[in-house]
Amino acid sequence: MPKVKTHSSAKKRFKVTGSGKIKRFQAYTSHMMRNKSKKAKLRLRDATLVDKSDEKRIKRLLGLR
Repeated sequence: MPKVKTHSSAKKRFKVTGSGKIKRFQAYTSHMMRNKSKKAKLRLRDATLVDKSDEKRIKRLLGLR
């Protein structure tokens, strides 16, 4: 059985937490920032968890299943 390769773009975008959940960074942070309020920009800074429905697919890309 060959080794499972990790998807290169997935390993750059996602990190696995200690409890096995997947952490990601928010979209909409790279351009048109002057049109967003300070409050919106502040909220976009924090990382968030991947939705439960996408978790299985991303774990497969990371070679965790």
